[in-house]
Amino acid sequence: MFNKNPLRKRQYIGSLIGIGIGLLIFIILPQKAAEDFLSLGPMNTGHEGLSCNACHTDAKGNLMQQLQANVAFTFGGRKKAVDFGTENVDNKKCLECHDRPNDRHPTHRFLEPKFKDAIAKIDATQCETCHREHNETRVVLADAKFCVNCHYDLEVKNDPIDVPHSQLIANEQWSTCLQCHDFHGNHIYKAATKIKDTIALSKIQDYLAGGTDPFAKKKKHLPLSEEEWKKIKSKYKK
Repeated sequence: MFNKNPLRKRQYIGSLIGIGIGLLIFIILPQKAAEDFLSLGPMNTGHEGLSCNACHTDAKGNLMQQLQANVAFTFGGRKKAVDFGTENVDNKKCLECHDRPNDRHPTHRFLEPKFKDAIAKIDATQCETCHREHNETRVVLADAKFCVNCHYDLEVKNDPIDVPHSQLIANEQWSTCLQCHDFHGNHIYKAATKIKDTIALSKIQDYLAGGTDPFAKKKKHLPLSEEEWKKIKSKYKK
């Protein structure tokens, strides 16, 4: 029936091929074995064993409801857009596993007006500014001098270190901050009181890039495992 209309024949074959490819995508891509293929890049240090849906959880509602809600938002029918397909991976998602009551630099603190100039240079209100996923690293920032953005006018009373903080600041030795102090304050260790005893900058840089932790093996608060996180989430669903 296609002899008189070769175009129709090509359209028919193309449709079958399209349907076949669509079925393969629908069947194969949701499988766990396809996660590496779908990933934007290798997982960051400490996240190697996580599955994709540990962070990319299903958004509320079905696809049709999500589509209708976002169309309504586009035309002014609702105030906010909704997540489409999967939930957005934001601070809330990170803190589900990494919430620490002792955090020295919690992201919400940087929402205070006094940090306005600092976050214009480095947006510390967002976890992903430093810990952007799929980069096979721990911190994506280029160097260890980011403390300058908030601590450029730091004054320390009863300074315990042999080279005063005032001198380190005057010399712009900002990498020494992380050579003494871990950013989130979660490691159990004693900070050095002599510059010569601080952690070598090369070890700090290796740590930021995803290497061995030079501060301490023990921590005050450990992140939740994927299994622990799922147990907590399942309680909310009941």
